[in-house]
Amino acid sequence: MTTAQKIVLAFIRLIVKLLLSWKVKGRENIPSNGPFILIANHVHLLDPILIMLSFPLWISFMAKEELFRSPILRVIIRWAKALPVSRQGTLKDKQEVIREARDVLNEGLILGMFPEGKRSFNGKLIKGRAGAAIIAARANAPLLPIGIVGTDKIKGINWLWKRPHIFINIGEPFKLPPVDGKLKRSQMRTLTDLMMTKIAALLPPEYQGAYCDRLISNNDN
Repeated sequence: MTTAQKIVLAFIRLIVKLLLSWKVKGRENIPSNGPFILIANHVHLLDPILIMLSFPLWISFMAKEELFRSPILRVIIRWAKALPVSRQGTLKDKQEVIREARDVLNEGLILGMFPEGKRSFNGKLIKGRAGAAIIAARANAPLLPIGIVGTDKIKGINWLWKRPHIFINIGEPFKLPPVDGKLKRSQMRTLTDLMMTKIAALLPPEYQGAYCDRLISNNDN
């Protein structure tokens, strides 16, 4: 992490502590260095910032391509070393994203991803997309799951004086089975479900959404 990055994060941390009641659990699970892929549920625009403030290492997040169209946001996001992702991209676009993601990992850095592909506005986990699972399986890179709870309370104007309680729950790193060649749709779904279940396990039952029943089934077995 550069000196400039440390200064910016220190300034943001002061502001966040004034506005939010913010706790982090599981810091001991963070690897001492990269490469690894950080995966988390996504509820609010502040999620990546709160994750950054919880980590000793800089994270290159994947961000939707639309954010890069804003002149101001583009400068900030580029400075943060984020990678653009097109939701409706062609096969060539998706291959380019995978290549850039692997470049980040090959440099020994941390790649941040929100596998749901979009924000869940009610806080409940929605079905994951296969992108993060494919990148992790092909690169044989560890995944670090994170469950974010409470950012769904940051809405309107009232939250400014209520100081919502935010919890960042960091799980243990794990790896998906490595794969070679073209993945079948069933394989992609299996890997994605395995990845998303790890995130769901870090959330309270009322936030587990699409994966609540799967966790109940696993516990029964």
